[in-house]
Amino acid sequence: MSINIVKGVEFGLGFEQTRRFGSAVHDIIEGRGVGGRWIHRSNNAGGLTGGVTNGEPLVVRGAVKPISTLAKPLPSADLLTGEAVEKAHYERSDISVVPAAGVVGEAMVMLTLADAMLDKFGGDSLVEIRDNLGRYRERISREPEPPSSEPSSPGSSAAIGASPGTFASGEAGSGGDD
Repeated sequence: MSINIVKGVEFGLGFEQTRRFGSAVHDIIEGRGVGGRWIHRSNNAGGLTGGVTNGEPLVVRGAVKPISTLAKPLPSADLLTGEAVEKAHYERSDISVVPAAGVVGEAMVMLTLADAMLDKFGGDSLVEIRDNLGRYRERISREPEPPSSEPSSPGSSAAIGASPGTFASGEAGSGGDD
């Protein structure tokens, strides 16, 4: 996503998170609600968890730079001669681009989300995309199946004789993507 005048983007609390303790920032998950949707006590993350939308409203803010044209021009340089000039050329300009930038920003977010939706659900017609989305929503709203006592794959922590957090070899994992 790129808009020339936007010099910073934040999701949810964004940069404010750096001034708070984690316990005041993390969105507590209460459990599942109707239709399998996760319920959060807050939306400090702005609708994203680990870079993936989490069902909460998507909150995006952009920081817009001041417009380039000033009513009281600053010293500058002549672009043809390279010589210094006391003040830049002034042309009529808007006093604020914020209203227009809001419309452009919202459109850019929508285009980006539409692109991601097409990547996920595919299809070459709106009917097909809606059908794919409907089947996805139905699938994720089902109660999760309980973990199987069968090994999931050779060498995994679910292998016979392995305790959670260890591999069949007895080697401990970090809990990450070992």
